[in-house]
Amino acid sequence: MVTGAARGFGLGIARRLAERGYAVVATDVDPVVEEVVSRFGAHGVVADVRDPAAHRAVADAARRYGRVAVWVNNAGVLATGPVWEQDDDVVRRMVEVNLLGVVHGSRVAVETMRGSGGRILNIASMSAYGPVPGLAVYAATKAAVLNFGTSLQGDLDLAGVPIRVHTLCPDAADTAMVDRVRDDEDSAILFSGGGLLPPDEVADAAVALLDGRRLVRAVPAHRAGMARLGAVAPSVGLRVLALMRKWGEKRR
Repeated sequence: MVTGAARGFGLGIARRLAERGYAVVATDVDPVVEEVVSRFGAHGVVADVRDPAAHRAVADAARRYGRVAVWVNNAGVLATGPVWEQDDDVVRRMVEVNLLGVVHGSRVAVETMRGSGGRILNIASMSAYGPVPGLAVYAATKAAVLNFGTSLQGDLDLAGVPIRVHTLCPDAADTAMVDRVRDDEDSAILFSGGGLLPPDEVADAAVALLDGRRLVRAVPAHRAGMARLGAVAPSVGLRVLALMRKWGEKRR
């Protein structure tokens, strides 16, 4: 089961799982998901991750094809700018899709797989590791996704439930989500690295996490160390981020 699979990471992950022999149920709020995933034999379903009932309906659909073994919470949205300038609906949508979508999906995944075991893969972001001015709400949701995933793993371990929860934290990638904010002044920080990641590289890293017991992976790893500086020493980190933003503006 893969959410947010009409394009970007979700589409790439769904394709790779299908190539591995999984019967894949892929969801998105965009009806185009039904057509694009059918090209590699997956089953597209229109569903909104903000609705817990939608997750349960998708789980029921997935069980028609066999035991649910992998659940990928990938759906996400991004808006840039100072939080005080963002519309109420924009803020609410980011929190509900990026965080509650993962929480609701994970709850239903555990309900579905707790008897037979399985794996949950949550897609967070490099912004989960520290402050990101210009992306404050987005960064907050992704930090929450990272903490939620590791905390959920602890609960599962204590309860003896054989489910492994993985979290992937990729840097900015060349996706439609990033392209939509490319012209926004506050998106400059997204372009401060060595270049936008290819979505296929992120999808490969995501599926590779399912092969082991590693709980969290950042892509690329060296950027995670830089991002953590902002959390460990915020005053220093914010000054560094201001310089990175200027560099990102030139690259943008």
